[in-house]
Amino acid sequence: MTRHKYALELIDCLPEDFAQTVQTFGREGGRGANVTLPHKLAAAELADALSDRAKLAGAVNTLRFETDGILFGDNTDGAGLVADLTGHLGLELVGKRILVIGAGGAARGLLGPLLDHHPAEVVVANRTVERAMLLAARFVSAGRVRGVALGDVGEDFDLVINATSTSLSDEVPDIDGRVFGLGSIAYDLSYGRNGQTAFTHWAKTRGAGAAVDGWGMLVEQAAESFHVWFGLRPDTSPMYSVRQL
Repeated sequence: MTRHKYALELIDCLPEDFAQTVQTFGREGGRGANVTLPHKLAAAELADALSDRAKLAGAVNTLRFETDGILFGDNTDGAGLVADLTGHLGLELVGKRILVIGAGGAARGLLGPLLDHHPAEVVVANRTVERAMLLAARFVSAGRVRGVALGDVGEDFDLVINATSTSLSDEVPDIDGRVFGLGSIAYDLSYGRNGQTAFTHWAKTRGAGAAVDGWGMLVEQAAESFHVWFGLRPDTSPMYSVRQL
């Protein structure tokens, strides 16, 4: 059995320093990078080549440094989310009504993989309705998807996904609690102590059948990114049992 050694490093940088930071990391021998907010759109612009799912999303969360100097960009966010929803949580997405709150870099990677599972519709809601409509328009060929303003969402969704960063400041999106119907699932891309965020707490008080934070997505997108870098897919199950936040 071949043993592999990998070194991980957390690098924080300001948006204006992102490109230089990535390039320096690559010159110093970096193999790949997992990119988080607010750098996902900048990562897509910086990459020399993009995967099909990154092209469709227009956002990158995974960078790979090729031996020929090419910087390859991919997006594993949606794959990670769907893996958590359908694999770990056992949800069926076919025929479901799904609401995605937010139209930024985090939301961009979700729509393609969600639509691949043939939901009844995906509604993208955003404070600036034009951004929601533009994002939805990118995916109209993949399934039934539309963009709306936060105040025009509607009611009774099967799955409500918070793709905004509101939970990081202990806030919730400005949206009507009637989005949750009987048995609705609330899912926050952010994650918090004991699996609870401001959004999951709010969703439970508004009638959501269950509310889940984004720890599973974090784990599963990282595993998908690892596969992009090394061609190996790690077993993610231990990460759910050893979670400490």
